[in-house]
Amino acid sequence: MFETVEGDSEARMRIKCRKIVSGYGEGKALVTTQAINFLTMLDLQSGVVKDEKHELYGKSLADTVLIFPNASGSSVGAYSVYALRMNHVAPKAMMCSKADITTASGCAIANIPLADQPSADIFSIKSGTKVKLDENLLEVC
Repeated sequence: MFETVEGDSEARMRIKCRKIVSGYGEGKALVTTQAINFLTMLDLQSGVVKDEKHELYGKSLADTVLIFPNASGSSVGAYSVYALRMNHVAPKAMMCSKADITTASGCAIANIPLADQPSADIFSIKSGTKVKLDENLLEVC
């Protein structure tokens, strides 16, 4: 379930979720329905998706709120998430359908807020929409 909140300007959607890594992050949503292999699909210097078969090919993860189903591939991908952070090209926050060990441990060591188990369809959010992740709540602005 989600709730719609009437604000001063326009309606916002709030989606309840489960906090995995505590924190707050906001930015433009970068949404994909495809899994992400953090170890092999990304240029860790630029944060750009380099896998030509992925729907986010050519897009940068930097300063976004990454919305995706889960990670795939080796658990070493957690260190790739950390490398993104050290290179200043990491997402501001991540939201996935069901967090896996690679995403959870990568976000934990990189101190990137992470949540999962959303109460509504996160894949209906359009890339480029401003979103905020704050603990157990994803707000679509």
